[in-house]
Amino acid sequence: MERRKFLKAIGGIAAWPTLARAQSNSRVARVAYLSAQSAANIDPHSMTALKQGLIENDLIEGKNIEIVYFWGDGDPGRVQELALTLVQRDFDLIVTAGSQPLRSLIATGTKKPLVFAIVADPVGDGLIASLSRPGGIATGLSMSGTDLESKRIQLLKETVPSIRKLMILHYPVGEAKGVVSAIKRAANSLALDTIFVEAGTVDGFETAFARAKEQGAEALVAAASAYLNYHRKRLIALAAEHRLPSVWETNVYVRDGGLMSYGPNFPDMYRRSAGYVAKILRGANPGELPVEQPIKFELAVNAKTAASLGLTVPPSIVARADEFIE
Repeated sequence: MERRKFLKAIGGIAAWPTLARAQSNSRVARVAYLSAQSAANIDPHSMTALKQGLIENDLIEGKNIEIVYFWGDGDPGRVQELALTLVQRDFDLIVTAGSQPLRSLIATGTKKPLVFAIVADPVGDGLIASLSRPGGIATGLSMSGTDLESKRIQLLKETVPSIRKLMILHYPVGEAKGVVSAIKRAANSLALDTIFVEAGTVDGFETAFARAKEQGAEALVAAASAYLNYHRKRLIALAAEHRLPSVWETNVYVRDGGLMSYGPNFPDMYRRSAGYVAKILRGANPGELPVEQPIKFELAVNAKTAASLGLTVPPSIVARADEFIE
């Protein structure tokens, strides 16, 4: 890709160590973004928020920063291949989201700084040492310790009080192991039985749903997962086919037909991740930058899906919903 010269208008930004080196080499700072999603499938609001966050930190594409996007297209193997490829290129920093892409990057042995916009449990997965002092080369934003799994199940139970047995859907490779345990604890606290179903391949989705339904599953809780997110439309269709009320990690599922979701505002997390990019380009050590957690949470409900399942959304849920699709 053609390298661009700095504009004189950026003034003091040129004093940042990485950007100063870039200027001496007649190029802007180069950042890679590695995603397990595809360009067509990712939530555009998150990408817009990332760019807005960069602008808020005086980093403007085409002027003093360049971002090259790499898409895994829902294929973990492709994500690993892309990680191996991009760490060998002349990027100053790599931004990513999700445990699997982050793990793939760390596994390359790269020394390049890594910023993760979203990871469920980086400490529990052994990706960083601690939230307060991550150590190593990676830092960013984490959802761990936010008790999201318990809150999701409580909201689902409040919406459908009759449920007694939950299908727990999770992707078994490279995702947060602690999340599944947290879901089970949350279900147990509400006296709900659980059926754990691994969604390892697309070909196995239909069998997994059918088996869970045969075992008496009455509703669906999905673990946070970049892989499941990529295949969300198929999973939502299967939930509808088997008439399973469902709760998901983010509102993009609800916009695509899922019953409800509760979780962090992902675009806000992407926007905040840009602050890490700016600090590291100024010379900060990522291992010494504390990992932050979400501060905005959203409840989304799809009334059309509720009606198709013969459900009436309780007024208490309607009143709390940040997004209510009618």
